[in-house]
This record gives sequence, structure tokens and C-alpha cells, in this order.
Amino acid sequence: MIKEKLSELLTECKNCTDTELIEKLLSHYLSQRGTLYDVLWDSMEYSVSAGGKRVRPMLTMEFCRLCGGNVNSAAVFGCAVEFIHTYSLIHDDLPCMDNDDMRRGKPSNHIAFSEDTALLAGDALQSLAFEVMLSEETLSLVEPSLAARAAGYLAECAGANGMVGGQVIDLLYEDKPSTTEIIREIHLLKTAALIRAACVMGCIVAGADEVKIKAAEKYAECIGLTFQIVDDILDVTSTAEELGKPIGSDLENGKSTLVSLLGLEECRKLAENYTGDALEALESFDGDTTALKDFALKLLNRKN
Repeated sequence: MIKEKLSELLTECKNCTDTELIEKLLSHYLSQRGTLYDVLWDSMEYSVSAGGKRVRPMLTMEFCRLCGGNVNSAAVFGCAVEFIHTYSLIHDDLPCMDNDDMRRGKPSNHIAFSEDTALLAGDALQSLAFEVMLSEETLSLVEPSLAARAAGYLAECAGANGMVGGQVIDLLYEDKPSTTEIIREIHLLKTAALIRAACVMGCIVAGADEVKIKAAEKYAECIGLTFQIVDDILDVTSTAEELGKPIGSDLENGKSTLVSLLGLEECRKLAENYTGDALEALESFDGDTTALKDFALKLLNRKN
């Protein structure tokens, strides 16, 4: 149960930046721990606080702001997306999945703790995401029907027809020939679906119409595809020190990527095209889209 008063925390943070608010909320939710299983909470906190850029919660807040909603309330839903994202990273790194020992420049959760604790920490973070969205405190700040719709949207994007489905396809095509169409589907589900949830949830919480929700979906899918293409490019061209994780893992695991199928130059052009489509999607909004435009361009040009 979320015991402390969320409303009091939001009042205290009324002059905080978006990033400060997100960090305070994440810390708040992770402080509700039971003494007999502190190791579980330690494991959860270890990965949540491992230096992520908080991209998804920031997108939730920015789209809510763009649609004229209460940004502080949207931050709660942004935290939920961050918990889902973190659980997916913990599970991705497990030996039965990608078997990576490093994440964000630190030992992966199962290395720092144990494989069983890491597995359960991921499970607990997934549950915590829905607890924070549907808690009594949250429903006193956000219209319950909107909160329920946002939570349902996140569940869909995170589940079998979203992120988890994408992970399964990814695993099925290890050591097998793939196509650009299959890889695109993996990217849309495994990576872009959760980014789409973050953007659309901001619109939903703000009570936006379907035109804006569809535009947010398009923007999110395009930047999600761009993110993954650039990630695959960096896996070939960057260093482990720059990325904070092992490089060349796709090649070692026998995975086809767009880079292996199309080459670096064609992938850079494809990422530029998706970025252009993302910027075009923002034309459906009346407010100031500068931050979202800048973010799309930053993803395209990122080095880590």
C-alpha cells in the first residue's frame, strides 16, 4: 500500500523541475518497504536508481503539458512506466534472456544480488507500477475513468501484444535468418510500445481527444524505431565505456539487425526518415512542441 500522502509530496514539489519531481516520486514509492524482505526492495531500488535518463516519465509529463493537463498528476503515471521499463531491463539481462553482466555501467541486477532476487524484483516492479496508478491517493488526483484507461493502455503495451511479445520474437529469431519486416516488428513491440504508452498516457490523463492520442502514438512509434536503429548502430560503432553496457552482443548472440541487413549508411537514412515522421506528427498539437522536437533530434544524434 502507498501509505504516505501523495498529495502532500506533490504540494512540496510544486516548484520542482520535471526531473526533480520524478526522482522524488520514485524514491517515495520505493520507500514503502517491508523489513523481512529488505533485499527485494534493495534490488528494486538498485536498478531504478542506476542512472536512467527517465525518458519515458518525461515524455508522459510533456504530452500531458502539451494537452493542457495536470503535469504533477501525470508524473505518477510516468513513474509507473519507469517501473515497467526497469523490470524489463532486469529480466532482459538474466542468463535465460540476453545474459548481460553490465547495465548502465554497473553490474546487472542478477550479478549484484542473485538470479532469483532479480527475477522477483522485476515481478515486484511490474506490480508496483499498477499499484501507484490505481492507488486511492492517485484516484483522488486523477479522474478514475482516465486513470483506469491509462493503466489499461500501459498493460496492453507492456504485455503479450506489446513489449513481452516483442521480446519473444527477438528470442525466437536468435541464430535464425530474419528480415527487415520482422526486425521492425520486434522494434515496434519490444522498444516502441513502452515509449508509446508513456506518450499516450500523458494525453489520456489530460483528457485529450482521439486525434491527439493518435498523433502521440505516431510520434512515439517513430522515435522508438529511431532509438532502436541508433542503438544498433552504436552497438557496432561505439565502445562499452561510452554505452555503459557490452557492445557487439547482437552479433555474439546470432541476432540479425537492420545494420547487419541494410548497412550503416542505409540505417542512418532510415532513422532520419522516422525522425521526420515524428516531427510531422507533432503538427496535430496546438501548444509548444519545442521540447518534443528537440528530444526527437537528440535521439537521432545520440552517442550513448
